[in-house]
Amino acid sequence: MPRVLFVCHGNICRSTMAQSVMRDLADRAGVADDWVIDSAATSTEELGAGPHPGTRRKLAEEGVPLVPHRARQIRRDEYGDWDLIVYMDDENRRWLGRILGGDPDGKVVPLLSFAPEHARGRDEVADPWYTGNFDDTWDDVLAGCEGLLERYAG
Repeated sequence: MPRVLFVCHGNICRSTMAQSVMRDLADRAGVADDWVIDSAATSTEELGAGPHPGTRRKLAEEGVPLVPHRARQIRRDEYGDWDLIVYMDDENRRWLGRILGGDPDGKVVPLLSFAPEHARGRDEVADPWYTGNFDDTWDDVLAGCEGLLERYAG
């Protein structure tokens, strides 16, 4: 059973989108009961907040059910709870290193590592917080989650 935690800065845009997309893909593939999927932040800025309106809007537009979620910060003591801790950008990776105290098992990975053809050398998921462009974020998240599902369920 893959246990996957998606991580971004505030846990209201990219990681919650990835959590909902991954859950939907696993449901459609008939493997949802085999997966544990959650999301978290590296910061405390949005703790308790629900998903960003742009994330909610984009998921609805694409027909993906929004997973009920409130922003939370990842904790050092949960490192062992996850098979993969999937981050969205280099800042997330740096903060995860500080919060977790390292990655001895090599489970902290960028989402776009699961979609190399889509990423074309990039390893950062587009951040809609700054651009308002949830379409590019959707494209990155969907490609990464499809690759992740293929790797672990295919």
